[in-house]
Amino acid sequence: MSQQNYRICANCIMDTSDAGISFDARGWCDYCNNYHDNILPNWHTDERGQAEIDTMVAKIRKDGEGREYDSLLGISGGVDSSYLAYLAKEKFGLRPLIFHVDAGWNSQQAVHNIERIVEGLGLHLHTEVINWQEMKDLQLAYFKAQVPHLDTPQDHAFFASLYNFAAKHKIKYILNGGNYSTECVREPLEWAYHASDLVQLKDIHSRFGKRPLKTFPLSDIFTYKLYYRYIKGVQVWRPLNCVPYIKDEAMQLLIDKFGWQKYAHKHYESRFTRFYEGYWQPTKFGYDKRRAHFSSLILTNQMSRDEALEKIAKPAYDEATIAQDFEYIATKLDISVEELRALHDGPNKSWRDYKSRQGLIDLGTKVMRAVGVQRAIIR
Repeated sequence: MSQQNYRICANCIMDTSDAGISFDARGWCDYCNNYHDNILPNWHTDERGQAEIDTMVAKIRKDGEGREYDSLLGISGGVDSSYLAYLAKEKFGLRPLIFHVDAGWNSQQAVHNIERIVEGLGLHLHTEVINWQEMKDLQLAYFKAQVPHLDTPQDHAFFASLYNFAAKHKIKYILNGGNYSTECVREPLEWAYHASDLVQLKDIHSRFGKRPLKTFPLSDIFTYKLYYRYIKGVQVWRPLNCVPYIKDEAMQLLIDKFGWQKYAHKHYESRFTRFYEGYWQPTKFGYDKRRAHFSSLILTNQMSRDEALEKIAKPAYDEATIAQDFEYIATKLDISVEELRALHDGPNKSWRDYKSRQGLIDLGTKVMRAVGVQRAIIR
């Protein structure tokens, strides 16, 4: 991007590394305006949020009568899902089955945190272990496709496993850690295309993969948003939008109560995600997801803009760790460091270079925005 055309929001730190960003006369970006105009007026963590909690908890308990578990809660070891597990058991009195997907990239911190939460709350854990040979083949296919959304194989395995399990075992409620407090600014699709677009996943794998995906969990966006929801009756609830949720306070509670461990940044509980978000995307594509993450915290008054600017000016992690992770990722993918560097230096592509269902997804997003279900900007 030309420095001459570079702009950064005067209120948050989103900038023209998002090619679709727009600014008003004040210099505020569309994410900030959308937050104040569309999200904040419809985000209730007061008695209205409590009323939603009371209603949903009563429904979940009633529908779960006579069953071992009344809900399913996916956990990564990160703060959102860990804190949600605490709320579900200790504050709401629910009986969730804790569900984890091991896609081969867990950090020791993630494993530790999941163990501490499950044991500390006396909950049961179900772990789905993804066939590594298939996972590795799909992961390498995304590297070869030269797209920025390298985390799609891992993300797809997570949500597909979760939704498929809920539908198969007739668990009606999935508790989801998604929230406005830390995610009101969403990364643009250029940075993080829909992991749920099965058409694109299959196209990339058919071009660059070598091994059939015989056991890898698959689920199309329309399968879980339409078929699972309206035919199978699987509902998703995001309780963190109903309570005051301050990230640092939640982490401190988890540390004090369970011996939970902090990690450097959002999503870094996965060693692969740390590498791809902290090194690969910024150096290869010029995208730094921390801009969206910090901007969310700025808008929700959990970080000052000056602090965010100071943090974003520094690399996500140090050179020594990058070198270690570079070798670790290459070795785990059964390629040389030189081959991985050659992929890094190859021609950049985007989701638009491959088949997709973006047209239909756009239509669905417009419908969800019209009925007030989708409020964050997705473009």
